[in-house]
Amino acid sequence: MDWGRAKMILILAFFLLNAVLGYQLWTTRSDLLEFDANTASANEEIQRLLKSKNIQISTELPNEVPRLKEIVVKFTELEKSDKQIILETPFRYSPLMSKVSPRDTAAARAAIPNIDKYQYDPVLSANGVYVFHQLYGSLPMFEVQLELFEQNGMIVAYRQGYVEDQAAGEQKEQKVISPYTVLRSLIETYFPSGTVVTGIKLGYHGQEYNSQTRFMVPYWRVTLGNGDGDIYYVHAFNGAVEPPQKKSNSQAANKK
Repeated sequence: MDWGRAKMILILAFFLLNAVLGYQLWTTRSDLLEFDANTASANEEIQRLLKSKNIQISTELPNEVPRLKEIVVKFTELEKSDKQIILETPFRYSPLMSKVSPRDTAAARAAIPNIDKYQYDPVLSANGVYVFHQLYGSLPMFEVQLELFEQNGMIVAYRQGYVEDQAAGEQKEQKVISPYTVLRSLIETYFPSGTVVTGIKLGYHGQEYNSQTRFMVPYWRVTLGNGDGDIYYVHAFNGAVEPPQKKSNSQAANKK
């Protein structure tokens, strides 16, 4: 057998496959952005789909469709702990309150590093555990969490993840698809009749590729009100949908 010729054929086959996949991705993204271009038409179609499948949306859809980039972040050894840290001096702090007193705010800042860099997440918070996500700019990183543990109205312990931006080269910014496009895909393919959409939020989502580093991509997180509440992550550049998670499973995965 002519191994040199066989090797060349394999290289050409892989090149052609990558070209085809790249073209499919480009055409898919073009179709998605074309749907986004006419907001009024997109809204009308969503309303028609909702009515036809008896689906409700109990939250407002975000208006902004920004340009974002992929990011790489890294945990430090001291800031990625799976263990609760018990506070020597518990304090009162509830993100559900319309206004937190200056004294309680000062106590929270003194006890928990960088607490002002997180955003409260009512979707994952329950049973005396308040969940927050660290922000990248104004957007949450869904796998980088701060949890506050409450007993008898007082915060008695916390568990914290904190990352730093690695800025490994400048990533190109791209316009994200709109929430209308995300909902159209989910309604047509995934949501059963009677589904209630309780939240849709843009943020960063990704998986570990070593013990300390995460590659994160803009995703839309769509939450449902059925049972424990399914959570869908939809790639904000190409519309790819991940298998749904339960809230409890999502919380467990984020602690690994």
